[in-house]
Amino acid sequence: MDIQLSFEQPIYELEDRLEEMERNSGDSNEIKDSIKRLRKELVDLKRSIYQNLQPWETVEVSRHPNRPQTSDYLNFAFDEFVELHGDHFFGDDRAILTGWAKLDGMRCMVVGHQKGKNLAERTACHYGCAEPEGYRKAIQKMRMAAKYGLPIISLIDTPGAWPGIGAEERGQAWVIAQGMFEMSRLRTPIICVVIGEGGSGGAIGIGVGDRVAILEHAYYSVISPEGCAGILWKSREFRQEAAKELRLTSKDLHRLGIVDAVIPEPLGGAHRDPRLMAGNLKKYLRTSLRELQKQSIDDLLEARYEKFRSIGVFCE
Repeated sequence: MDIQLSFEQPIYELEDRLEEMERNSGDSNEIKDSIKRLRKELVDLKRSIYQNLQPWETVEVSRHPNRPQTSDYLNFAFDEFVELHGDHFFGDDRAILTGWAKLDGMRCMVVGHQKGKNLAERTACHYGCAEPEGYRKAIQKMRMAAKYGLPIISLIDTPGAWPGIGAEERGQAWVIAQGMFEMSRLRTPIICVVIGEGGSGGAIGIGVGDRVAILEHAYYSVISPEGCAGILWKSREFRQEAAKELRLTSKDLHRLGIVDAVIPEPLGGAHRDPRLMAGNLKKYLRTSLRELQKQSIDDLLEARYEKFRSIGVFCE
């Protein structure tokens, strides 16, 4: 089912017109010429809209129900995925997927948030909001990858860590901090990519790496726009203003040095062509892994530490 975002309405109207003309074109050369012009107009319209998205509209795209998730990238970009379950302490959090995989024959460990594809899956995954056992699972599997000298690929897509009472009782804040600490010193290359939402500590809990990239229409922020609006304006109705002030778009993040690269999305967003998006992601991962594997581990660790120490600009 197509989910129409408000600013996409002109695109869908033009697509409906194009579909109707194609059904009724017959052998008319005049109609065929009109179809060609309409197709070009559609491409130009998509490009115009998506090159000028407002920050809140970017958030809407990042949350699109049809946007590819970690499981989709595992199917389209990786081979021979073998999922690893559980944290050996409490349970198996479905909001985080972990396991061995191959990327063009290169063995690696993949860790990523999973939001779920339907209501049952989303409920089980808390819509991508991981609990402490999810982060403990991620830490354990990343340690295992480092033990065998295999690189780690982290795919981030969460509005934030799960805020439930049980999660807090089981040490949510502590385990996120532990994940950041462990990733900062793991002796293996780490690549982190924000594929959808990158919200708060839930994102940074698996977000410390040698390369941090973001998809073109994803966002990465210390807090969600609704959370920021609730704190500063006392109402989520100001979420659009909050999104603008947070500087959470890929362009802002790259300009500020928070991310190293912006991975282009298919025209109209990743949800319109998940396979093409997976191809773009795979190309970036392949190139980055080869670059990182040429460096010594000690140099990687030093650069990783300095990278995160240098993030942030302030005035006194």
